[in-house]
Amino acid sequence: MTLLSEVLEYNRKFTEEKLYKNFSTTKFPDKKIVIFTCMDTRLIELLHKAMNMKNGDAKVVKNAGAIVTHPFGSIMRSLLIAVYELQADEVCVIGHHDCGMSALDSKQMIHDMKERGITQETLDIVTHSGIDLDQWLQGFDSVEESVTHSVDMIRNHPLMVKDVPIHGLVIDPETGKLDLVVDGYEHTK
Repeated sequence: MTLLSEVLEYNRKFTEEKLYKNFSTTKFPDKKIVIFTCMDTRLIELLHKAMNMKNGDAKVVKNAGAIVTHPFGSIMRSLLIAVYELQADEVCVIGHHDCGMSALDSKQMIHDMKERGITQETLDIVTHSGIDLDQWLQGFDSVEESVTHSVDMIRNHPLMVKDVPIHGLVIDPETGKLDLVVDGYEHTK
């Protein structure tokens, strides 16, 4: 049985037994917060439990490393939609220790792409279209600095309302302990 088959079989039972009723909520976050975090598998349930969040409490946006790389990319668009259309009044950027982005080696990843069949011609086309793959695939050295960078990008965005606190935190993926990096309330006074 394939993974997809397993998922679909479970989903059939999930819907037949109406288990979805346990997760019923609205599209608006009850705690009026949007969380921007990493896609790390260790955070799927841990982050929400460590923050005392349940289904329906928060909007959640994820990418590798919780990094805002472009002021008009999909991450910023999602955060702005959460604030303007979905009633989020606060933003939390949450990175984590032992993040894969801290060890990302763009040259190794490009090598891995080639090993899996991406041709040099394709890489050249991407490069000639104006994408610097080394920069685009760059990680970070310090999770605290990365979180601060993302907080600054969000807070200083020309379309972000200035009275929305943008917080920055780092979570330990082993214990769930949260460390405050940026207190967004200090910037909205």
